[in-house]
Amino acid sequence: MKLLIIEDEPKTGSYLRQGLVEAGYVVDLTTDGLDGLHLAESGDYHLLILDVMLPGLDGWSILSRLRSSGWQAPVLFLSARSSIADRVQGLELGADDYLAKPFAFAELLARVRTLLRRGQAAPLAERIVVADLVVDTLRRRVERNGQRIALSQKEYTLLELLARRHGEVLPRSLIASQVWDINFDSDTNVIDVAIRRLRAKIDDGFAEKLIITVRGMGYVLEAADDSAKRNA
Repeated sequence: MKLLIIEDEPKTGSYLRQGLVEAGYVVDLTTDGLDGLHLAESGDYHLLILDVMLPGLDGWSILSRLRSSGWQAPVLFLSARSSIADRVQGLELGADDYLAKPFAFAELLARVRTLLRRGQAAPLAERIVVADLVVDTLRRRVERNGQRIALSQKEYTLLELLARRHGEVLPRSLIASQVWDINFDSDTNVIDVAIRRLRAKIDDGFAEKLIITVRGMGYVLEAADDSAKRNA
C-alpha cells in the first residue's frame, strides 16, 4: 500500500513517515501544498494524510480540487485545527476522517488501517514501460532494449519517480523531497549530479534519450512521441 503525507512540520512529517514505513507501507512525504496536489493527482496512492495549514495551497483547497477531479482514495485530515467547525468542514469537503493534533500514533495507525480496508484505490503499476525502458517495480529491476541495467538504491528511487510520472516535468524541489527527504537548496547540485549519473546508465549508448532537462523547470522522463505531444 502506498500513502502520501502532506505535512509542513518537518518533525511531524518524518515521525509519521518513519512509523508508517515500519508498519509496512510505502510512504511519500511533501511539505508544500502545491507539490502535494501535483503528487496526489499524478501518483497511485491508496490513502492521503493531509494537514490543513500548508504553504503554497491549504489542505481545504487540495481536498476540494482532488474530489472535484474524481480522486477516490480515502483522505485523513491531521491538523492542529480541532474545532467542531473545522472537523465538519473537512468532512463536508470529502475527507473520510479527521484527527486532531496532538495525536497518538497508535490511534492514527488504527484509523489508517480502517480507511484502507474501505478504500477502493486502484493498484499500483507493477511494470512501467516508456519506449524501450522497462521498470519492474516489484523486483526493482530495470532494462532498456532488453539489456539489464544495474542501479544504486538512490538511482533506482529517482528513476522510479520519473517513470511513474513519465511525461510530467518534475521540479527539483519535488525530486529533493521525494528521493532525498530534504528541502530543496538552490546552492546544492546533488540532484543535477544524480541525474547525470542516471543518464549515463539509462541514456548513454541509446539513440533515443529519455531523461530530458526542461530549463528553469526540472526534469522529465519521456519518449519522443510524448515529447512531441507535450510541445505541440
